[in-house]
Amino acid sequence: MIHPSAIVHPGAQIGEGVEIGPFSIIGEHVRIAAGTVVGPHVVIKGHTTIGRDNRIFQFASLGEIPQDKKYAGEPTRLEIGDRNTIREYCNFSIGTAQDTGVTRVGNDNWIMASVHIGHDCQVGNQTIMANNVTLAGHVAVGDWAILGGMSAIHQFCRVGAHTMCGGGSILLQDLPTYVTCSGNPAEPRAINSEGLRRRGFSAEAIAAIKRAYKAIYRNGLSLEDARAALAGMAADAPEVQPLLDFISTSGRGIIR
Repeated sequence: MIHPSAIVHPGAQIGEGVEIGPFSIIGEHVRIAAGTVVGPHVVIKGHTTIGRDNRIFQFASLGEIPQDKKYAGEPTRLEIGDRNTIREYCNFSIGTAQDTGVTRVGNDNWIMASVHIGHDCQVGNQTIMANNVTLAGHVAVGDWAILGGMSAIHQFCRVGAHTMCGGGSILLQDLPTYVTCSGNPAEPRAINSEGLRRRGFSAEAIAAIKRAYKAIYRNGLSLEDARAALAGMAADAPEVQPLLDFISTSGRGIIR
């Protein structure tokens, strides 16, 4: 299942049924679990671990050193989970010693062409990143988030779960759980009602999340007062609690 023109270091650990296409290069410290398909002209380097049943398309670069002048050769890591689709020209960096030392991508993510995932990013599960999405270093992306094509996320920003960022947007602060945004800089637009319906949220839960959104963005409340309002709502609607937790722990501040 390894093409004769591929270069696979003897120290690499390749699982059962892994396919490696023509002219791909697999480094010494790479581990690839069973069923993953690596296309042609792919370079996988560094201390990189890739799970099961991923599809990695041609010209991707995974596990290269970070684009960070402070990097001094530390054995930091890239960890990719299971069943991800990683399209052409994607590049994911290893982490840095100044953070956790690991860049992580979870499971079942749909990552389109030319996506850049910078050092120390933490990407959850079931996300969609359209073409040319750029995550600067230290970005966190929650489960089920959708990032439109050519959107860019500033370093240290967090993108909450079940969010949607419109194409071409520039996100300079945190995007709270459930919220949609667009623009340069990105501004909040509404909650991701359709996405929540598709994922099985009840009408009552979505209505409660809408009320929470209005408390933050429409009722003229300070953020402190909005948090107090959400705390009261969460007592009766547990779906509000993740939104409250997100805005209460925001380091860069939320878009508003």
